[in-house]
Amino acid sequence: MYLTPEEEKIFNGERGATYQKAIRILAALGDIYDADRLIPIRSAQIAGVSYKTIGDAGLEWISDLKGTVAVPSILNPAGMDRECWKEMGISQDFADKQERIIQAYRALGVEIECTCTPYHIFDNLAGFGDHVAWSESSAISYANSVIGARTNREGGPSALSAALIGKTANYGFHLAENRRPDVLIRVEAELHGSDYGVLGYIAGEMVGDRVPFFELVSKPSKDELKSLGAAMAASGAVALYHVQGITPESGKYEAPKEKITIEEKEIKEVYSSGEPDLVAFGCPHTSPDELEELASLLDGRKVKKEVWICTSRQIKEKHPELIERIERSGAKVFCDTCMVVSPASERFTCMMVNSGKAHKYVPNLCGVKSIMATTEDCIRAALGE
Repeated sequence: MYLTPEEEKIFNGERGATYQKAIRILAALGDIYDADRLIPIRSAQIAGVSYKTIGDAGLEWISDLKGTVAVPSILNPAGMDRECWKEMGISQDFADKQERIIQAYRALGVEIECTCTPYHIFDNLAGFGDHVAWSESSAISYANSVIGARTNREGGPSALSAALIGKTANYGFHLAENRRPDVLIRVEAELHGSDYGVLGYIAGEMVGDRVPFFELVSKPSKDELKSLGAAMAASGAVALYHVQGITPESGKYEAPKEKITIEEKEIKEVYSSGEPDLVAFGCPHTSPDELEELASLLDGRKVKKEVWICTSRQIKEKHPELIERIERSGAKVFCDTCMVVSPASERFTCMMVNSGKAHKYVPNLCGVKSIMATTEDCIRAALGE
């Protein structure tokens, strides 16, 4: 892979060990994937934050880095609510180490918003055609598919490296020829809300890491597209999808010849019922519209189960009236984290979710049984109905 004279100086250590490590990670990826060069990026979104997932080794690695990011860079969810961690049942030792991780990222100039949906709170991170380096699976999908920006499935170290250098290797979904759809998915069902998470849960297993092109009867909202992409990234490895007439690049392509049909009965088969001891929302983080829906469903009522609603701190602080309506019911609104990356989930035995992504991850990452239900049925279960 070609490096400019300035990049070669960084590669040879002239800006110090941290930048040398960063550009060598990018160069190694470029060599593996036959990239021709490094290209500038507009922003980075960095995973590898929860102490639950990176442990002491990750904490040590991040703490040893010295430098400043070159582009706007946002942190992924941590393993706890930074203010209400005791209420979540997090230990003092975990909280101390988690905060050290966050502060190590802060020292590098990373915005410590701790969210998987940075597009809910910043509108300047990615636009159509922009190259970015995002590393959380649902954020990658949203950037590529809904915004029309260009990113690969970055790991935490490679996204941080790209943030420090301000560039990433030019391969994969940064190249127009790799953004073409591979398989047509025709959905013969009217979908609403959590149905899109179920669709993604099914479709991801079918297509793996290919690029699907959807023909839908319904017109999804951006929140529904968020749920669709998040689930496909979890059950498969989908980083980019197109929806006919909806997503910004869909008009560039004809429907692929290979076709999969998904019927209404297949959607319904994923849903189930049961007796959860935790009902959890916000994987990916809830938007203002989703908070409004939950507040409306909970107005004037009291929950009988433990209920968590995860969102970004900025969203919570901007919508105090919605938070008050929700918390009046006894439900808890947590920031900075979610049920998947927090060890607090592990003290429960059965979790009900409206997220296809959470439904895929909760059993394996939390050791907790998962029940997939609609948003309305989740609330009914929370109320003991």
